[in-house]
Amino acid sequence: MKNIFRFACLLFVVNRVYAMPATVDYVFDGDTFSAVAHVDKNTDANVRVRLINVDTPEMHGNCERETQRANAARERLMQLVPRGTVVELKNIKDDKYIGRIDANVILPDGRDVGRVLINEKHGRAYSGGKRKSWCE
Repeated sequence: MKNIFRFACLLFVVNRVYAMPATVDYVFDGDTFSAVAHVDKNTDANVRVRLINVDTPEMHGNCERETQRANAARERLMQLVPRGTVVELKNIKDDKYIGRIDANVILPDGRDVGRVLINEKHGRAYSGGKRKSWCE
């Protein structure tokens, strides 16, 4: 129950907060990880974070090529944000899945994680809607 309250607090302040620090816990795939968001000095919330404006291949892809690229994207995200890394979450938005937020993720050196993945061809720009296939 305590985590639900903390998450509710997070959703309340998300629309008022421009950025907040978070400690990375576990990388799920090339564009999603779990973290502890530090809402304020007394409030932490466990959340899943999906990178805004980037699409990476799906782990359970529609073809072998997509699955291979998904694994490479996940590995690269794990290199960029290993467990324990403190990142900055910016432009935080509610996600379509409960317990997940969308955000720009900024590394300690100032780089945007999504932009790094796109520049390194592990992902592509995405602004919503139907995603293109990774199998073509």
